[in-house]
Amino acid sequence: MTDPITDMFNRIKNAQAVNHPTVRIPHSKFKFEVAKVLEKQGYVSKARKQGRKTRKYIELNLKYHEDKTPVISEIKRMSKPGRRMYVKGNEIKPVKNGFGMSIISTSQGVMPGDQAKKKNIGGELICKIW
Repeated sequence: MTDPITDMFNRIKNAQAVNHPTVRIPHSKFKFEVAKVLEKQGYVSKARKQGRKTRKYIELNLKYHEDKTPVISEIKRMSKPGRRMYVKGNEIKPVKNGFGMSIISTSQGVMPGDQAKKKNIGGELICKIW
């Protein structure tokens, strides 16, 4: 697998397309940090580690509106293995006029774009979510 983050996003999209309540993703520290940001921002209800040793995975409880439409309508991967995308702290822009968010990997960890902008920290722009 060349891009595990894109695989994670595709698993989330596919699970939401058929209204699954949870989705399992192979574990890595970086993917778990991204999942924790999604949980803190309210896009998923719960993110937790499961399994042991070589069989670890991340289990995400997905959120839906009352009409059973997913809370996450789109996840767009910005920085890819073939073309990395970096932003400075003052270049971070709101996503969908504030109705979405971006996830940025900074020197101080993985955080939402608005938090990185407040701290004036740049980094790798991982994705945009709305």
